Amino acid sequence: MSFTVPSDHQHRPATVIGAGTLGRRIALMLATRGGEVRVYDPAGQQRDAAATYVRENLDAVAATVDGGSPGTVSTTDDLATAVDGAWLVVEAVPEKLDLKTQVFGELDALAPADAILASNSSSYASRLFLDRVTHPERVLNVHFYMPPKQNAVDVMSSGKTDRDVLDFVMATLPEYGVLPFEAKRESTGFIFNRVWAAIKRECLELVAEGVATPQDVDGMFQANTGMKGGPFRMMDQVGLDVVLDIEEHYAAEHPEYPEGPRTLLRDYIDRGRLGVKSGVGFYDDYPQP
Repeated sequence: MSFTVPSDHQHRPATVIGAGTLGRRIALMLATRGGEVRVYDPAGQQRDAAATYVRENLDAVAATVDGGSPGTVSTTDDLATAVDGAWLVVEAVPEKLDLKTQVFGELDALAPADAILASNSSSYASRLFLDRVTHPERVLNVHFYMPPKQNAVDVMSSGKTDRDVLDFVMATLPEYGVLPFEAKRESTGFIFNRVWAAIKRECLELVAEGVATPQDVDGMFQANTGMKGGPFRMMDQVGLDVVLDIEEHYAAEHPEYPEGPRTLLRDYIDRGRLGVKSGVGFYDDYPQP
C-alpha cells in the first residue's frame, strides 16, 4: 500500500513517546529547527526532568545545527493531545515487546493519517510491533544513539514500510542535526549497535570472570583508542536496566551467548545501581537524582 509522506513537516509538531534518557535527547534534537515538539509520558517526574533537560541545552545545541533555531517543547500525559497534528511520532518506551505493540496500536489509531510512526528500539525490529497496526507502511525503526554528542541514527524498514517513507526520513533527519544511515536488510542491533554489542558483552564478561574491574577496562579503552569514556561509562549513561533488556533480547536469539554479562548486570540492578539515573552504577561519582 502506498503512503503519502508529510508535505508540511516544518509547520507541524513532532512527538516523542517516553521522556526517559533517550526520549528527552530525541526531543532536544527535534526542537532545533524552531518548531514545536511534544513529549508524552505518564510519569510527571519524567516529564518535568525532560522539560528541564531540553530547556537547559536547547540554545547551545540549536546553535550547532545548520540553520537551526530553538523551538518549543511541551509535555503531556494525554496521548491523543501529544500526537494531534504531528508529522513524526518517535516511540522511546522501555524495551518490552508487549508494551511497544500496545503503543503502536494506539499511535496508529490516534496519529494523523500521514504521520510517520518510528520506533527508537535498539534491539527489536519494528515488524514485531505491527499486530495492532492498520497502516504498517508508515512504521519503521529510527534508532538514535546518544545525541547531541552521538548523532548517528539507524533507519530500518519494518518489511512493509513504503519506500517513500524511508527516503523522506533519510532526507529530512539531517535538518535536525542528526546523521541517518539505512540498514539495507533487517538486522538485530542495526549497524553500529552490532559492533557495540560485541564490545559491551566481552567487557561485561571480563568483569564477570574477575579478570578486570570496570575501571580497568575503561582505562585501557581510553588509553588505546583516545576516547574520553569507555564501555562501562557508556552503559551507566544508557541505564543498566536498559542494557540488560537489550542483552536478554540478544540472548533469546543467540542462546550460545555467555550468561556472565547478564548475571553481572542483574547483580548491579538488584542493588539499585542503575547508572546515572540512580546516581550509582559501575561508577559512584554521579549526582544523586
